[in-house]
Amino acid sequence: MAFIRVNGLHLAYDERGAASAPAVLLIMGLGTQMIFWPDVFCDRLAAAGFRVIRFDNRDSGLSTKLRHGGKIRLSGLLLNAFLGRPLKVPYTLEDMADDAVGMLDALHLRSAHIVGVSMGGMIAQLIAAHHPQRVRSLTSMMSSSGDPRLPRPKSRVNAVMFGRRPKPTDRDGLIRYGMKLYRTIGSPAYPTPAPVLRKMVETGLDRAYDPAATMRQFAAVIANGSRVELLKTIRSPTLVIHGADDPLVPAAAGRDTARHIPGAALKIIPGMGHDFPTELMPGLADTIAAHCLAADRARRARRRSGRAAGSVPDHITI
Repeated sequence: MAFIRVNGLHLAYDERGAASAPAVLLIMGLGTQMIFWPDVFCDRLAAAGFRVIRFDNRDSGLSTKLRHGGKIRLSGLLLNAFLGRPLKVPYTLEDMADDAVGMLDALHLRSAHIVGVSMGGMIAQLIAAHHPQRVRSLTSMMSSSGDPRLPRPKSRVNAVMFGRRPKPTDRDGLIRYGMKLYRTIGSPAYPTPAPVLRKMVETGLDRAYDPAATMRQFAAVIANGSRVELLKTIRSPTLVIHGADDPLVPAAAGRDTARHIPGAALKIIPGMGHDFPTELMPGLADTIAAHCLAADRARRARRRSGRAAGSVPDHITI
């Protein structure tokens, strides 16, 4: 793991695969650290011929915390959003999208395949819409268009996510809470064995724990609102992946996202919830690798066609 300075922040990141290979930038979700991109998933993408980069978003993991943003009061945030009032938030999803683009700049990458999960999928959508020249392909996973008419999380999910949490000093209580949360949003057909789940929660807890930072990210999600019209402007080759049994972001959100992005492919995975089941990782990595490879082939074909026609000078291609 290393740190890189982006937009005045220090972002923790790591990478694998050949430095000269096409890059895949992985963007994680709400309050979740980069280490929750499974190693087997990342290794399989690297083995398919990609340079795989994952990082901690601002206010996540070991990256810079934005504590000066103050405490977010959930009730006030949701009430103002419901009433259509302007929301004052410490930072926006657009700022987080700029962080991801800044990662590409700092690593001297002109473009990358952008893969985002949940909130990271929202950030990836913004990058594809606002910075199309930096996006070789887009993969939006377990995410949403932000349309307020879409189905909400299951009530049991809200009860756990927004219920009372153990005190920060209660390590055992926090571990039990984390395990309960992952079981609540996880894949019903692919439950994670208790010892594996406990180890995963312990690793994340010991690396970083800051629920106030997660709330600041949540405020950014709420403030971003609907991206429906923005999705219609995306021209990058797009793959939308969603679990059929996702209780946090229902599958209707994935279908809606794919419907609004021109030419997007949609893959609904039976039995999958809002997590990364070990059993599905090889197939999921292979699906994304195939999407990225196809996008690169089409891109090379366009470049050859442009050169043959004399209409696309080499020096402006990415």
